[in-house]
Amino acid sequence: MTSARSTQTLTNALTIDLEDWAQAAVRDDLPITSRVVKNLARLLDLLDRKGVRATFFALGKACREHPDLLPAIASAGHEIATHGFGHELVHRMTPESFVADLKRSIELIEQQTGRRPVGYRAPAFSVTRSTPWVGPILTEHGIRYSSSIFPIAGRRYGIAGAPRFPHRWPTCDLVEFPLTTIRRLGRNFPVAGGGYLRLLPGRIVSGAIREVNRGGHPAVVYIHPYEMDVNEPSELRRQGWPITWRKCVQQSMFRGRVQGRLTALLDSFRFSTMASVLGFED
Repeated sequence: MTSARSTQTLTNALTIDLEDWAQAAVRDDLPITSRVVKNLARLLDLLDRKGVRATFFALGKACREHPDLLPAIASAGHEIATHGFGHELVHRMTPESFVADLKRSIELIEQQTGRRPVGYRAPAFSVTRSTPWVGPILTEHGIRYSSSIFPIAGRRYGIAGAPRFPHRWPTCDLVEFPLTTIRRLGRNFPVAGGGYLRLLPGRIVSGAIREVNRGGHPAVVYIHPYEMDVNEPSELRRQGWPITWRKCVQQSMFRGRVQGRLTALLDSFRFSTMASVLGFED
C-alpha cells in the first residue's frame, strides 16, 4: 500500500512562532516564563525524532530572557527568522517604531547565533492594508521573505483578496509566503495552524494541505510551542495571572490534540524550512 508521504511531490513549510503564551494571548507586558524553555525542548525532540527541519520565528524579548533558546534551535539545524522584538501589532506601529523593533530583533538573533535572519513574521499576522511600508523596510534590512499576511477577511487580522500563495510584494523584492487557506463558497478559510489546528477536525487540515499540494503549491503549517503545554492557562490563572475564565477555556481547548496532530502531519507530508521551500537557503 502506498503511504501518504510517498504520494507527496511538494515540500511544505513547517513554521514555529517562538514566544511565551501570556504575552501573545493575554497582555504583551506580562513577564516571560520558563515554560517556553520546556515547551521548546519538547518540540525540538519531536522534530529530531521525525528528522524534520523547521523555521522558528523568534520573538526577541523571549530570547533575551532565555539566551539558550536560539543556540539550541540553531544547533539542531533549524532556520531562525524574526518575529520582531516586543510582540507589538504592526498596524499599531509607526514606520519608525517598526524599524526600531525590527533592528533590535535582528541584532539579538545575530548576537546569539552568528547569523542574520532572512525571514520575518509579524506578531499576530498584523500586516494589513494600512501598512504598505512594511515590505520596503524589511528589504532594506536584509529580509528576503515574509510570512505575515493571512489572505482572509478576519476580525483581528487578514487581507481579504490577497494572493493565497507565495508572491512578490508589488513595491519591493520581498517574497510573501501567506498562511495557508482553503477556498470555499467564494471565501478563504484558515486551516493549517494555531487554533485552527486545534479546533478543526484533523481530516480537514490534512485534506486542505493535500488540496493545496495537488494545485502545485506548498502549504504552511504553523504552531506555537506553548500549544503543547496543555495545562498552562489554568495553572497560570490559579497562580493569580490576569486571565479571564473565558480566555482560559478558549486557549486551553483541545491543546491535548496538538502533539498528536502535528505528529500525524509530519508522518503524512514532507516539511522543511521556509527558506528551503522558497529556495533562499545558502
